[in-house]
Amino acid sequence: MMMVELTAIPSAAFPVAVLAGYLRLAHGFTDDASQDAALERYLRASCAAIEARIGKALFARRFLLTVLEWQSAASHPFPLAPVREIVAVRTLTREGTQVTVDPASYRLQPDAHRPLLVATGGRLAQPTQAGSVEVEFAAGFGAEWGDIPADLQQAVMMLAASYWGQESDPAQGVPQAVAVLLEPYRPIRLRGGGA
Repeated sequence: MMMVELTAIPSAAFPVAVLAGYLRLAHGFTDDASQDAALERYLRASCAAIEARIGKALFARRFLLTVLEWQSAASHPFPLAPVREIVAVRTLTREGTQVTVDPASYRLQPDAHRPLLVATGGRLAQPTQAGSVEVEFAAGFGAEWGDIPADLQQAVMMLAASYWGQESDPAQGVPQAVAVLLEPYRPIRLRGGGA
């Protein structure tokens, strides 16, 4: 399974002015443009780190999931939430021939942590030998900063601020205060056990 981002988050979506206010940075100087570019980089890094940790897309955008085989014939989990829509499902042969799957043969089963692609007729479209299936989908809380839940907004600000002040090494993980804000959004993984 492989997933790639088809659309990037536009620069205008990042709350650079909000982060500058959070950091209490002065404005109105000639170096504001370079400062704003640095703030945007830290916001992007913060969003990427949080998305990786919680398995959620903060800003809405399109993704392409490529699978060689389904988890089950009847359904397959998306590696990211919240999924807003399934744009298309396509089968690809080894030679590169692409066939769009009838949208009536599948549906989205929404879930806060583990949305599913579900077959409506019993089985999902099967990849051919040495072929694959592509699922193009849109995921994310929304296109605007205000669409993101307030606690996740706070986590993004806190993590970006720690990057800005060099108080936190990204390789060391997220600060404890940020981790606490992210905990309700992390998927729960259950392991079966004997009774």
